[in-house]
Amino acid sequence: MLKEFKNFIMTGNVIEFAVAVIMAGAVGLVVNGFVNDIVMPIVGHFAGGVDFANLKVILTEAVGTEGGEGFVAENAIRYGAWINTLVNLLIVGFVMFLIVKAYNKVKTPPAPPAPTGPTAEELLAEIRDALKK
Repeated sequence: MLKEFKNFIMTGNVIEFAVAVIMAGAVGLVVNGFVNDIVMPIVGHFAGGVDFANLKVILTEAVGTEGGEGFVAENAIRYGAWINTLVNLLIVGFVMFLIVKAYNKVKTPPAPPAPTGPTAEELLAEIRDALKK
């Protein structure tokens, strides 16, 4: 069983998958930074100087001071952070679309199989010609 597991792990597909997961994590951080630090400030600027990350509907105000006795944190619906996440999803989806499109363009189609003999039509034509004689 250990040998089978080693063979499974050492196949190219598992190693490629592991690299893809690690790269996806790194790309996710880059895209997150791009959305939060570049795209959303531009969108906020054109939306009248709104910082989307801070948009929220407060359901219950915070009580007390943070770290103090009896402190209760505020309860809020953070819809601005959700908007950031949606923009993040759209950018990641678009980038993945471009990557797959480029991959499909570069990928060479498999060569058609070489004919092994005459086709059915050719055989039928030969039979027809032989019967005519």
